[in-house]
Amino acid sequence: MNRRDFLLASGALALTARTGLAAPYVAGARPRVVIVGAGFGGAACARYLKLWEPRVHVTVIEPMDRFYSCPMSNTVLAGLNRIDDISFPYDYIRASVDRFVKDTVSGIDPRRKAVTTAGGQSFAYDRLVLSAGVELLFEQVRGYDSAAQKTIKHAWKAGPGQTGVLRRQLAAMPDGGVFVLSSPMAPLRCPPAPYERVSLIANYFRRAKPRAKIIMLDGNPDIASKKSLFLTAWQKHYGFGGDNSMIDYRPNSSPAAVDARTRTISTEFEDVKGDVLNLVPPMRAAAITGPIGARTGDNGAWCPVDYTTYESTEVPHVHILGDSILSNLSKAGALANNSGKLCASALIEIFNGRTPDPAPVVTSTCYSASTDREAFHVATVFRYDPVNKSMEVQHGSGVSDAASGKEFAYMRGWARNIWADTLGLPRAYRFGNTI
Repeated sequence: MNRRDFLLASGALALTARTGLAAPYVAGARPRVVIVGAGFGGAACARYLKLWEPRVHVTVIEPMDRFYSCPMSNTVLAGLNRIDDISFPYDYIRASVDRFVKDTVSGIDPRRKAVTTAGGQSFAYDRLVLSAGVELLFEQVRGYDSAAQKTIKHAWKAGPGQTGVLRRQLAAMPDGGVFVLSSPMAPLRCPPAPYERVSLIANYFRRAKPRAKIIMLDGNPDIASKKSLFLTAWQKHYGFGGDNSMIDYRPNSSPAAVDARTRTISTEFEDVKGDVLNLVPPMRAAAITGPIGARTGDNGAWCPVDYTTYESTEVPHVHILGDSILSNLSKAGALANNSGKLCASALIEIFNGRTPDPAPVVTSTCYSASTDREAFHVATVFRYDPVNKSMEVQHGSGVSDAASGKEFAYMRGWARNIWADTLGLPRAYRFGNTI
């Protein structure tokens, strides 16, 4: 260690003594960060950690071969895109981090600060970042067992085995058939997505199967997101509210049971049969957050965090991103991407013995398509309030005045930009159709 490094380390250690922060690394040391999950949050966190502080040693553990985007996946169900159009390689993230491990995490030991995988590997960490999405609670819907899951898809995590299969089922459904979509009560990943799914599948039916019907069984008491915009679109394009409505919307209809043989979903009030069933079960924070005790909020369903760093309030040195957290923050891809960057910034401050931003700001923009040519958005800015220890919505947040073709074009650009930013896609990357 030369004199300059010694003085820097000594000054940082003195700061640590005053603030109680974790000791920073000294010259030559490499803090180890293990990131579980390379979705919008985990991939963005990994990429920006290496961009902003190359000395941090970053390991990413991800079970999938490719990234499949949940945002825009409803366009695949509607036949506007192919599954390949919303799928991207991990090549650029793999090249930017120190280790990219294709495996599934099987255990976490917070005391030893170690992660083990199904493939028998073990990784030590100084900080662990969990960005593993949500756990779908199939067992809460009677009959939704492994056999039923082979034919009844949720398509709430995009990919060929979910989005691709449901798309083929819709294409094979006869004109005059019935599509039943059942979605649970909030909180859930991407609250507007069920209503966008109804809109885009209705758009597909209008073109290809004009006598088809959609029954939406909504666990919520009313449309939970962008209500006026969705209702306006349904009335304008799909006859909603009239005698010939293509959409039959039924609130307060949480799924209680499913019969795959008869293609029937049962609620507290009725049994509903369809030619194609799309059943989204209730959900909670990712399964790996449970055994370590991070999932304590909302009756043990979600993970409380410190919003200045996204560190778990229950498990030291473990940071949680994206859909798993307990918060009024949107469970959306844009929010996960933004929080991944904020977490990366906070980790760098911690490793250097400095205090992370005490009042960070994150944003979330979410587009929903209502037809194959029109869309609308909600944009929200959140700032941390250190007094209430909560994220507060800031002035200027809001929704579109109306659906439009211009917003449809914005949606397309937004999707490409967030994919490129999250995954480090180069400027010359050639996207597929992606309407």
